[in-house]
Amino acid sequence: MFVDYISIILPVVVFIAFLLFQAIKILREYERGVVFQLGRFWKVKGPGLIILIPGIQTMERVDLRTIAMDVPEQDLISKDNVSVRVNAVLYFRVIDPQKAIINVEHYLEATSQLAQTTLRSVLGQHDLDEMLSEREKLNHEIQRILDAQTDAWGIKVANVEIKRVDLNETMIRAIARQAEAERQRRAKVIHAEGEMQAAQMLVNAAKLLGEDPRGIQLRYLQTLTEIAGDKNSTIVFPLPIDLIGTVVDKLTTPKS
Repeated sequence: MFVDYISIILPVVVFIAFLLFQAIKILREYERGVVFQLGRFWKVKGPGLIILIPGIQTMERVDLRTIAMDVPEQDLISKDNVSVRVNAVLYFRVIDPQKAIINVEHYLEATSQLAQTTLRSVLGQHDLDEMLSEREKLNHEIQRILDAQTDAWGIKVANVEIKRVDLNETMIRAIARQAEAERQRRAKVIHAEGEMQAAQMLVNAAKLLGEDPRGIQLRYLQTLTEIAGDKNSTIVFPLPIDLIGTVVDKLTTPKS
């Protein structure tokens, strides 16, 4: 008799325990539950203890924490016809659990696919130099586009960072040759500007000395002094015509 009683009660206890297991859910602080009742959306619940009606209500968990998603490497052609491989990282979070579950299937996968296509589309409109030197601007542009398109999914894109831009070996060598040619061009320009400035200074000095013949004579005598100080055994120097002419004039001028 007792055995028959146990055989009747035990299945009932197991069934009740199963119903309680199905009915009681615990959501963490960063989780929300999207509850459906008979297939229709009912409400968003959580965090804490949630009680569902088994067989009538079901629940989908949604994580509200910021997700760092790695965008796989993408092959693309830049605006100046350079083949590059680019990858990035995407930071986003769910701000509306209802939209994330109802408006899109598998919002994580959908966001990843959208990020890949947007990355190729945006970077393909820019030159290689812009990809390398204006990453902050491109990051903001990609983030703005993704944020606008994922708004209907209840997702907020906080940031996009381009991690690496890879080139093939041929392009790397070509860029190195271009950089070397640019450095040589700048060196020649600087050298030419220096020569031009030096020539201009010489012209100015010549004009200044030409204003008074005595200035040329003083410069000549200073040069002789510098040569004499070099301890040379033999010194050959020309006499300037102006100096000779001055001496001749002094000698030939009759005394009054």
